[in-house]
Amino acid sequence: MLQLTPQMKVLVAVEPIDGRKGIDSLAQLCRERLAEDPFSGVVFLFLTRSKTSVLALLYDGNGFWLAKKRLSKGTFRWWPETRSSSLDVQAHQALTLLAGGNPWSQGAPVWRQVRRHEFFPKKDDYKARSLGTKSP
Repeated sequence: MLQLTPQMKVLVAVEPIDGRKGIDSLAQLCRERLAEDPFSGVVFLFLTRSKTSVLALLYDGNGFWLAKKRLSKGTFRWWPETRSSSLDVQAHQALTLLAGGNPWSQGAPVWRQVRRHEFFPKKDDYKARSLGTKSP
């Protein structure tokens, strides 16, 4: 399993590709069409022509990773369409895109403060309820 972290650079290739391509062919696409070094540690995401699968290519310093996600139903509807050959996205946007969602929607913020939740407001109330002397 590949884990995308906020520190990772993620590039989405805009133009769909042939889903049968392997590591060497995708690395060549990175060099020629995207003008990026496939050995740089960037996560490259490619959409297949059928729009039902996404290929992820990553070099980790020791070798290449090639992962493929195929949807069991439907297609990737929110793939970016721009004039450039690639689009730089943040990790949380890439994860949303890989889940088949819209990474540009106004959803939850990237970071939000976690608030403490009191399950039992007062210790005395819990004791009283467990003994049956106080009604809920």
